[in-house]
Amino acid sequence: QVQLVESGGGLVQSGGSLRLSCAVSGRAFSSYAMGWFRQAPGHEREFVAGIAWSDGSTNYADSVKGRFTISRDNAQNTVYLQMNSLKAEDTAVYYCASAPTALAVWACRQENWNFWGQGTQVTVSS
Repeated sequence: QVQLVESGGGLVQSGGSLRLSCAVSGRAFSSYAMGWFRQAPGHEREFVAGIAWSDGSTNYADSVKGRFTISRDNAQNTVYLQMNSLKAEDTAVYYCASAPTALAVWACRQENWNFWGQGTQVTVSS
């Protein structure tokens, strides 16, 4: 199975930046798209950003457009989430996910994603 390991979470002040990484290992051939989701206390898990391995096509939740950037390094099988201008409402556990079809980047329901990382905590102080 595909293994996903997130890193880079931590504590940051409002307006600051963090860069999350997701290392992909195992049978990576089964992964056609990567994405980031987040879940805050009292909230449903929500889609944040997605990227297709093949052409780098991306999609973002409205709440993070202009502030977050998802990217991938194909050679290292690593996906990143650069988070700038962080707000208190960005506080959540962030999960890396893998999907068997690139279309999941746009059809971003959780049911379209097969593999999940353990999550990394991002805390933004106001």
